[in-house]
Amino acid sequence: MLLEGKTMIVTGGNSGIGEAIVLAAAAEGANVVIDYVVHPEETADVVAKAQAAGGHAVGVKADVGEPADLQKLVDAAVDNYGRLDVMVNNAGIETRTSLLDTTEADFEKVINVNLKSAFFGAKLAAQRFIAQGDGGLILNISSVHEDWPMPGNIAYCVSKGGTRMLARTAGVELGAHNIRVVNLAPGAVATPINAETMADPAKMKELNASIPIGRMAQASEIADVAVFLSSSKASYLTATTVFADGGIMQGSVGL
Repeated sequence: MLLEGKTMIVTGGNSGIGEAIVLAAAAEGANVVIDYVVHPEETADVVAKAQAAGGHAVGVKADVGEPADLQKLVDAAVDNYGRLDVMVNNAGIETRTSLLDTTEADFEKVINVNLKSAFFGAKLAAQRFIAQGDGGLILNISSVHEDWPMPGNIAYCVSKGGTRMLARTAGVELGAHNIRVVNLAPGAVATPINAETMADPAKMKELNASIPIGRMAQASEIADVAVFLSSSKASYLTATTVFADGGIMQGSVGL
């Protein structure tokens, strides 16, 4: 199994892409720490599924926008499984507002969850990896919008643009410690964050027409890439982004 004996933290791991990563990693033998803020029963359900898949998992109450709570996740990995190997900064939200409509509170909420949590999650994981002495991986679940504008969702795009440079700069800084930093950037994925679009047949038709593969991704397809990146098979990848977008960023009207 690709992740046998490895311990992974997945923020936002109780739904959507995060849950899919938890289950895919567990099926490859990983130990997983999942955070939650509310609804511990949902996390308990994911933990049960992970264990049924063949791995081990534990839920920890933590607000990923608070570095002290991120430290709780690192401590839980060490306390439960003896070490940490992969930090998956997956938690993310959006407001779907433009520059002119975004409030200070909107902006701060998005930045705290999407970028601040990834920054300090990376820092705390790197400190642990260095203490262990044998490297590790920081995997940020970014978005095509780290590089591709989405008018009307500017705070999200700004947060993902910051995540782009987090991977590149931290990857260079940490390379000497055998710590890899990689972004995985999905395109459109069938998860709760896209529920409004999926509920509108006209929007779905337009979206699917813009994707060369012709459909949204399933969360499991993104999770499979995350497992590969977390494995020894991706050992020479760092300070970069892997896009899994069905080709949407390269779409053209042909004119």
